[in-house]
Amino acid sequence: MTGHEEASSRNATLEVKLKHNATSPGHVARLLHLIVATLLIASHTALAAPCQLESQGEGRVAAIVDARSVRLDDGRDIRLTGIEPTATTKQALTSLLAGRDVTLRGTDDTPDRYGRQSALVFVGESDVPVQATLLAQGNAIASAEIMDKDCAASLMASEAAARRQKMGSWTDPSAIKNAESPDDILAEIGRFAVVEGKILSVRQAGAVTYLNFGRNWTRGFAATISKRTLSAFESAGIALKSLENRRIRVRGWVEGNAGPRIEVRLVGQIELLGANEPAGVRP
Repeated sequence: MTGHEEASSRNATLEVKLKHNATSPGHVARLLHLIVATLLIASHTALAAPCQLESQGEGRVAAIVDARSVRLDDGRDIRLTGIEPTATTKQALTSLLAGRDVTLRGTDDTPDRYGRQSALVFVGESDVPVQATLLAQGNAIASAEIMDKDCAASLMASEAAARRQKMGSWTDPSAIKNAESPDDILAEIGRFAVVEGKILSVRQAGAVTYLNFGRNWTRGFAATISKRTLSAFESAGIALKSLENRRIRVRGWVEGNAGPRIEVRLVGQIELLGANEPAGVRP
């Protein structure tokens, strides 16, 4: 039984007991305790945090290194996984983390080539990662690199809430690029971008599959998927050919080989959009 079903079952039980004992003063105190307990259980179920990955230690933030890296008092450099920074990320990160005690969670504490440990960062006893807070403020963009499905969905939902409310960087109408304006996307070469549009065709050339958003293949925007990544889409039940004529949102680093390109290495970089859905608001 799921947490939602358990909460519903408890609520139904509570309703029966209330009806049975409504005229019995001797049961009032017991019922009040039952009501409080039920509400606490329902609250815990609703607020259960999905990003509780394996513990990677703790420490105190001694310095904000850059827009997504901090240094702890024990000398470790920590890279905030799951986000890409915007112009306001470093300032927001400073407000959230400077001098704070933090705990780290993740799936791999092996340092990257820059000596940084990638992790989700939690302040004190909070069960909400700082990454989710930054995304909800509109002070970061979800990178889609988190592999845990529940945690990834939670971070994407935080970003979606900021988009709906036009928070932070999402106040800028150009924050989401239009796939029909390849020149605007080309201006983002070397940067992480979010693009929305309709896939007009899916074509394979050698070991690469192209999701083409324009009819001019050499100039229009396209998302590319290498052969080694296809198995991940198959495992997710996504047939690339079925994406033709579908509206999607794709995120990643913009390259400029024969028109603007974003290489899709992770399934989470692509989100399907509804046919009549307004741009930029889907969770």
